[in-house]
Amino acid sequence: MLAVQARRHPPVAHLVAALGGSASVRRVPIPLDCTDTFDEAYYGRPELLLDPAARRPGSAWSFVDDRAREAFDTTLRRELRSGEWDERFGHLRRLPAYEGSLVIVRAAP
Repeated sequence: MLAVQARRHPPVAHLVAALGGSASVRRVPIPLDCTDTFDEAYYGRPELLLDPAARRPGSAWSFVDDRAREAFDTTLRRELRSGEWDERFGHLRRLPAYEGSLVIVRAAP
C-alpha cells in the first residue's frame, strides 16, 4: 500500500522544496491503539486488515485491483494462521507506537 500511496503523492522532499523557506519534517508516532483507519494504524493488529470494512476508508485500496486484494487476503490469512507473521513482525504487537510514513511537514518563510 505504501507503493500505491507513493505514486499518488509527491515525495516529501518535493513538498519541502515547494514550500521554500525553513522547513522541517517530523515523523508522527502512531499509537498501537490508534482508532484512525489508515493502514499503518493496524501495524500491530494485522487481523483487522482482513475486514473489508476496515480497509474501505483507506483510499489507496481503491487503486488496487481485485486480484491484488485477494492475494493480500490469502497471504495474510496464511501467515497469521501459520504464525509466520508473528515470527517476523510479532514485536509490532507490543510496540507502543510506530514511526512509519506519517509525517508533519512544517514550513516558515
